[in-house]
Amino acid sequence: MKHIFKQGLEQHPTLVLLHGTGGNEHDLLSIGEIIDPNASLLGIKGNILENGMPRFFKRLAEGLFDEEDLRFRTEELHDFIEEAAQTYGFDKNNVLLLGYSNGANIAGSLLLTYGNIYQGTALLHPMVPMRQASYPSLNQTPIFISAGRNDPICAMPETDELIEILEEAGSTVSSFWHDFGHRLTAEEVAATKQWYQQTFN
Repeated sequence: MKHIFKQGLEQHPTLVLLHGTGGNEHDLLSIGEIIDPNASLLGIKGNILENGMPRFFKRLAEGLFDEEDLRFRTEELHDFIEEAAQTYGFDKNNVLLLGYSNGANIAGSLLLTYGNIYQGTALLHPMVPMRQASYPSLNQTPIFISAGRNDPICAMPETDELIEILEEAGSTVSSFWHDFGHRLTAEEVAATKQWYQQTFN
C-alpha cells in the first residue's frame, strides 16, 4: 500500500494514520505530530478509487458499505501494518490507529475483526463498519470517538450505536461532540491529544 513513514523516538508508539475519502497518506501527518511529536507516524493511502478519490474500501451507496470488500480490505490493511512493522522496525504491539471518516470506518473494522491487538484507537467521525452477532474482546483497547451532532454523513444515532457496540465488547470509550457537521476541527484534534496524554502518559 502507498504510504509514508516518519521515525519517532523508540519508546513512543507508532500512530497509523488513515485518511478520509479523497485523502492520501500525507493528510493526517500534521495531526499525528500534534497528538505526539515524538511518535512514529505511518500514513497509509487507501487502495480503492471512487470517482478518482482514494478510499480504503468500496461502498454501494452513501452510507452503504460493500461488506465483502470491507472484510477483504480490513485483512489487507492488517497484513500491511504487520509487514510495515518488520520493514521499519517498530513494535507492532505498540500501535495506535487514528482514522478520519472512511479511515475511521476501516479502523473500526480492524477493531471489530481482530480485537485487542492495538494499544488504542481514535475514530474521528466514524460509522458502524459492520453489524454481526458477536465481536472480539476490546477490554484492553481504549477508544476515543469524536463526532458532529449535526453531521450529515454520520448521524448521532449511528455514532451512539457504535459506542454501544464498542463498550459491549469491553472497551472504555471517550467521546467528544461538536456542532460543525462532518468537519475535522481544531477543537476535536485538541480533545484527541488530551485523551491520548491522559490515557498513555
